[in-house]
Amino acid sequence: MRSFKLTLNPVLAAAGALMLAMSGTTMANDCSNQGALDDRYCDENQDMVADAPKDPSQWRDPSTLVFTYTPVEDPAVYQDAFADFQKHLSEATGKRVVYYSVHSNSAQVEAMRSGRLHIAGFSTGPTGYAVNLAGYVPIAVKGYETEFQGYNLIMLVRADSDINTMEDLKGRTVAHTSVSSNSGNLAPRALFPDMGLVPDEDYKVAYSGKHDQSVMGVLSGDYDAAPVASDVYDRMVDAGRVSADDFRIIYRSARFPTSAFGYAHDLHPELAEKVREAFLSYRFPVEMQETFDGADRFFPITYQEDWKVIRDIAHATGTAYTERGLQQLAEREAAAAKK
Repeated sequence: MRSFKLTLNPVLAAAGALMLAMSGTTMANDCSNQGALDDRYCDENQDMVADAPKDPSQWRDPSTLVFTYTPVEDPAVYQDAFADFQKHLSEATGKRVVYYSVHSNSAQVEAMRSGRLHIAGFSTGPTGYAVNLAGYVPIAVKGYETEFQGYNLIMLVRADSDINTMEDLKGRTVAHTSVSSNSGNLAPRALFPDMGLVPDEDYKVAYSGKHDQSVMGVLSGDYDAAPVASDVYDRMVDAGRVSADDFRIIYRSARFPTSAFGYAHDLHPELAEKVREAFLSYRFPVEMQETFDGADRFFPITYQEDWKVIRDIAHATGTAYTERGLQQLAEREAAAAKK
């Protein structure tokens, strides 16, 4: 499947924003519960994700479905990895499916909120922004027959480093990935203080932008250490991009869920059900299993239950899945990209 780039005419974008604002006002006047969701969405069944619009005229049934995966590592790798699934999704829905390359978490959220993106895999941390601000409905994560695939926050140092414990990180430069990343920023800020280590106070935080860039930065000596997602690191080792012999892991957290997959809340309910069935009926081919650490299917989850630990971490760090929070995320990602 080829990559697909989308642009918006500024006039149309402004008109779209006005329509969204108006629909949000209408929704607010005709909704008994919104929870933490943006004003344009409703959550009357209280499952913490946006309900489908009550007005059938607001249901979307596009001839082409736009799909993307979280912007970690090399986007081209995952465009190829999901090619077979896109074919399956196309057959299940009767729609053309194209891959939309995104290069930041905030851009991915904005793409779904603006209606340019219909189906996506969001990283663990940014999933909350997508749910609250873009009407994203997570339904699955990569997994196995009996459980979903998880990952750990690991703290990496070079094998020849004099850093042996978390205490040794004091006074050093440590690469966090991006402000919205669970394992790359939020979890360290929530978990490390209980270990006597406060990011930005006990060590200098430098944002690398992505997990693989943190790993490579530790290897090159740009950073003394880096908290990263274990699954990303393991994939880099398996692919031969780095050698495990060059690193030591001085900390490993409890298990977190991996990226969430789902769809925009305003897809026509019949189309949304076809998308759901496409995810749950699909079995990964061998090449895709190798890419995703042995996962062989999409395992069903709910945002309300399976993302609770992630929301708790966000709450502990003062992270708000709000408009202002997303703006701050975009600003920090832009600043990191310039480095």
